[in-house]
Amino acid sequence: MSGNYQRQSLELRSPDNGSGSVDDADGRDRNLLGSTASQRRRQQRVAQQRQDSWFRHSMPPAINRDFESLEHLTPRVSDGLDEQLAASVSHSVHSGGSVTLCGRTADHSSIHLNSANSNLGFIDSDTPNTPVTPVSGLQPAPASVSTSAAGTLSSRRRSGYRKDSKGSILSRQSGRSRVSVLANRGLRMTASFLRRKRTEYEDDEDFTSSAGYDPDDGQKRVINLNAPQTTKYCNNRITTAKYSFISFLPAFLFEQFRRYSNCFFLLIAMLQQIPEVSPTGRYTTLVPLMFILSVSAIKEIIEDIKRHRADNEINHRSIERLDSGAWITVRWSELTVGDIIKVTINTFFPADLILLSSSEPQAMCFIETANLDGETNLKIRQGVTATAGLLETKDLLRLEGKVECELPNRHLYEFNGVLKETGKPTVALGNDQVLQRGAMLRNTAWIFGVVVYSGQETKLMKNSTSAPLKRSTVDKLTNTQILMLFMILISLCITSGLCNLFWTREHSDTDWYLGLNDFKSMSLGYNLLTFFILYNNLIPISLQVTLELVRFLQAIFINYDIEMYHQESNTPAMARTSNLNEELGMVKYIFSDKTGTLTQNVMEFKKCSIAGHSYVPKRTPEESLVVQNILSRHPTAAVIEEFLVLLSVCHTVIPERKDDGSIIYHAASPDERALVEGAQKFGYIFDTRTPEYVEINALGERKRYEVLNVLEFTSTRKRMSLIVRTPDNKIKLFCKGADTVIYERLAPQGQAFRDKTLRHLEEFASDGLRTLCLAVTEIRPDVYEEWRQTFHKASTALQNRESKLEDAANLIENNLRLLGATAIEDRLQDGVPETIASLLDAGIFIWVLTGDKQETAINIGYSCRLISHSMDIIILNEESLDATRDVIQRHYGEFKSSMAKDANVALVIDGTTLKYALSCDLRNDFQELCLLCRVVICCRVSPMQKAEVVEMVTLNTKAVTLAIGDGANDVAMIQKASVGIGISGVEGLQAACASDYSIAQFRYLQRLLLVHGAWNYARISKLILYSFYKNVCLYVIELWFAVYSGWSGQILFERWTIGLYNVLFTAMPPFAMGLFEKFCTADTMLRYPLLYKTSQKAKLFNVKVFWIWIFNALLHSVFLFWLPLVAFTGEVIWSDGLTSDYLMMGNLVYTYVIVTVCLKAGLITNSWTWLTHLAIWGSIVMWFVFLVIYSHVWPTFNLASNFRGMDIQLLSTPVFYFGLFLVPITTLLVDVICKLIHNTVFKTLTEAVRETEIRRSDVSEVMAEPRSSESNFGRNFSKLVRSSEVLLSYRKLRRSKQRPTNDRELKGPAPRLIGNETRLRVVNLEMEVDTEEAQRDRQRQLWRGGRPSSPSRNQSSPSGSSPFTGTLHM
Repeated sequence: MSGNYQRQSLELRSPDNGSGSVDDADGRDRNLLGSTASQRRRQQRVAQQRQDSWFRHSMPPAINRDFESLEHLTPRVSDGLDEQLAASVSHSVHSGGSVTLCGRTADHSSIHLNSANSNLGFIDSDTPNTPVTPVSGLQPAPASVSTSAAGTLSSRRRSGYRKDSKGSILSRQSGRSRVSVLANRGLRMTASFLRRKRTEYEDDEDFTSSAGYDPDDGQKRVINLNAPQTTKYCNNRITTAKYSFISFLPAFLFEQFRRYSNCFFLLIAMLQQIPEVSPTGRYTTLVPLMFILSVSAIKEIIEDIKRHRADNEINHRSIERLDSGAWITVRWSELTVGDIIKVTINTFFPADLILLSSSEPQAMCFIETANLDGETNLKIRQGVTATAGLLETKDLLRLEGKVECELPNRHLYEFNGVLKETGKPTVALGNDQVLQRGAMLRNTAWIFGVVVYSGQETKLMKNSTSAPLKRSTVDKLTNTQILMLFMILISLCITSGLCNLFWTREHSDTDWYLGLNDFKSMSLGYNLLTFFILYNNLIPISLQVTLELVRFLQAIFINYDIEMYHQESNTPAMARTSNLNEELGMVKYIFSDKTGTLTQNVMEFKKCSIAGHSYVPKRTPEESLVVQNILSRHPTAAVIEEFLVLLSVCHTVIPERKDDGSIIYHAASPDERALVEGAQKFGYIFDTRTPEYVEINALGERKRYEVLNVLEFTSTRKRMSLIVRTPDNKIKLFCKGADTVIYERLAPQGQAFRDKTLRHLEEFASDGLRTLCLAVTEIRPDVYEEWRQTFHKASTALQNRESKLEDAANLIENNLRLLGATAIEDRLQDGVPETIASLLDAGIFIWVLTGDKQETAINIGYSCRLISHSMDIIILNEESLDATRDVIQRHYGEFKSSMAKDANVALVIDGTTLKYALSCDLRNDFQELCLLCRVVICCRVSPMQKAEVVEMVTLNTKAVTLAIGDGANDVAMIQKASVGIGISGVEGLQAACASDYSIAQFRYLQRLLLVHGAWNYARISKLILYSFYKNVCLYVIELWFAVYSGWSGQILFERWTIGLYNVLFTAMPPFAMGLFEKFCTADTMLRYPLLYKTSQKAKLFNVKVFWIWIFNALLHSVFLFWLPLVAFTGEVIWSDGLTSDYLMMGNLVYTYVIVTVCLKAGLITNSWTWLTHLAIWGSIVMWFVFLVIYSHVWPTFNLASNFRGMDIQLLSTPVFYFGLFLVPITTLLVDVICKLIHNTVFKTLTEAVRETEIRRSDVSEVMAEPRSSESNFGRNFSKLVRSSEVLLSYRKLRRSKQRPTNDRELKGPAPRLIGNETRLRVVNLEMEVDTEEAQRDRQRQLWRGGRPSSPSRNQSSPSGSSPFTGTLHM
């Protein structure tokens, strides 16, 4: 669509008012405003928002941006911008510019703009010198307004048709473009313009916005001071426990029966209560189910008691509250909204408070928010001036009025409210006046505060929500197979029921003594229920509780791994969830943040560019060239001084002076601290901060700067500004931020060092340094005064406060003068290059998602070995959707034509291009292009873009993804990934708290994945497979027995032995597997990352493996039933000729089953510990002990009367001992033979390494051997020769039995000729080392459509080259 736009003309006209004047029209509009004016304006606002929303979303992004850039050019053309604005535009026209502002004639004004944008044909607000064609003749526009392809915008009269900053077509998001247009055309923000802007904010308070609330609608909290509250608020008691004494049982049962398996067994237990239906008794399923639920309940109770104790400890803390003119000590839980309390030093705040006054001057205090965001640096909070004098009790008692604020929410860093004291002006309350629950008072003796949010409504409690529920791939596959088994169970029930029906009809007459003519015997429904109960144990009842306990203990192993303990920060690894332990062994893609994740986030000031000159700090300020230029009054000395003043003044750092005279800086971010320390290296020392001013020591001279306003840094603004009054009584705005936002706000006369600074920025970024630009502007007092009132009005707005503050900041942050730039080094963490190299060798793809500059990210990629010098780099930096589409499709086409898979290419894309690439029509091509690349780096991306990229790969590839980060901006992608890893770093604990696992350093990720991940995957896989195996092995025997019992549903085993099979006799072997099984040692796993691919490719647990185990269990059940049956054929199994019944046969089979499944556990166990021996042999011994005891329970207990004396019968027959030796061995003989063949002929790399470790040989020799399953020799050879030149198939090649020492002969029959193909006989094939340069050359030729050339035979082979390729001699 956008490619079809031609050169268009965009007209902006004021509405036709007939023959009247604008003033008359305004007068008529004012007269129309009556008692319903506010309501009418609200309705107009809502209607306009809907229209504007449709209009903006229907336009292409570039057109939308162009419309946004015009808002401030023509907000009210009919009223005139102001005299200076008109003069500026007129001057531009007379000086040869291409802008014409049409004069007012017959109440019409219009601006005609014409542009030839390269793609869309519209004005590009990011281009400084967009041609704007003047309209000839300055004629009035006709009354009827025609709409062009671009659309027509009408100017609005001030009275009734004004749009707010939120709802207009020209939205607030375009502040950067609007200021850019004004700055580039030399337009100045004047006092009259700012007055109108402030009037707009005043009018905005009459409207309701979707982003805010209407004060008239009651959507706010009103708190009376020193007076009863009109609304009852919640108390300050908090609870983090899941259950109470009353709610435990219903809540626990609801949680447990959300699992389908528990519901299934509950259904079986209920069916067993139907008389004469259950063949296994009434309680054989209910009792094991109750046992399993009891174990889970005990675990939940223990954990919840700990939570209750912690809650009680917090709720019973003491605090002083002002009550009836006196201070009384009360518990935290007794506080409520409106209470005035006193908090002393080193004490936690019991609720969310509004700071009234403190022991420090100007109601200032220092707090530590480590419990909220993990940051240990001190933060400053300051009460408003109106309450700063409330220092005594009598002063607090005289406080009258109310606080109006927003309703409780979870936004930690946002607060909107006002203080309305009786008889005093309204005062704005923001986040700087809020003391949040969980923070601690530091370096301040005491503070007075009023409670605004209490208990569960505090921001801390609002944020204490659980992370999104994630399920592992193994769990999902297990649930699918359980469903398949359930279908098989239903099929077996129907088949058995029909067989019973047919057998009964056939034998009802002949076998009359069986009483087969009753209704129940002839009823198919009853029979189906009987067999449903009989076969239900095909699904293991103990699997879920076993998995829970094993995963819980595996998480403890991770927590207590000393190798992942960071001693410097005293931070161990922490598994915040245990449901994803095995998922760590299947990771295919890693998405990593850069700053604080790959780097230390410990910043050091390295270089700076001032007035086009680059400087480096020295050991002392006197040695630095910067100080020497100042003292020698270099031509750039004034700029240097202003640069250093900005560094030492424009920040929010808090200095703390030690006893020895040294100064420690407490900063909200490491960048700010590094900049202040950088100014200190040049002799500009920041040492004093109060709420009203800062003081610096500038080369021995004390200077005080009065702080007028602070425009804080946000991720949207990407800059921070400070308005100060200098010692010479000038008002200046100091601004520091990203180069993109600073450069577009430069005044035409403030760009003297633009190009030189830009070159320095590129040099700094290529060195891997983080860069910032610094600029300044001087503000006229009258303009500042008007802007200050506008800013104050925006700061006291109850709706859309953030957007209005951003708009107000945009008004003043323009016409800047560039001073220079800074460069800060963020060093790599220890072990990052080695970790990344190891993860790449393990077959894991690593993507870096960062907000840094492109050059910095690429340089870090080289430093951490993510990008190698042999890689080709594809860089995508496009500014439009069409250009992005073209470049993505071109590169993707080249990859497809070259048939490349996993090419040695790094893809680098910036945030703007990524925005277009993630659009609907490009997403699939972009994803395919990324998946073909070895490395992907996304630069200048927002937190939401990070999450979108992770979600795209996770959903479309179905692979296991892992996201790792350390800051709040990484939380979104951590929660979108299959596994989220948080790093407990300098940026706080937001990422760690939202993650599934937290570690202290990136290098620990290697051990977490390659060791714990691979081990846990193997353990969980074997546990699940073995659990299904042992159940099928026993309970399918009931099916075989049904053949001999007339399909009657008669059970072969005693009913309680059936119920205790999973709970007691075979519970320990899978438990031991899940905890202690490992196929290689940790050192071997770390040294050879290739071993990780076994778990990554899910070779141990998949559909094929699952059903192989099920088939194996069916085969074993056949042996375990029919071999004893053959021995029992004669019915005489004692020497005295006595016989027994079916129960004797059943216990014989049951014993052999237990011995066999326990020996099977030993057969598949790779790592034997004393606990493994105890689990396997102990389970067998436990059955014999139970057999002896249970045989003598009756008649002492009215239980197991048919089991009386069974131990004597079983242990006295020689058939039992003969079968005990023969049956398990015969049953497992097939397994032993298969295992022997597999380990001899089809031995995997993992098994070879394990055998080498057992022999205590060198593992490196095994790793160096080529393996048939991994070398793909024939396939690689066939790729070496082009099919158009020679007909050669790797399937026809076979290796000679005799291997020469220097080469390999390949002999085989010639392939059949087709057409004009040439017969070829291979004489000799020599393998030569291929260099990295040759690989790169061939890859480039493939992308360009050429043919790769083979390396020269005589080419030298460096030692660090890649694996060999072949050269063919014929």
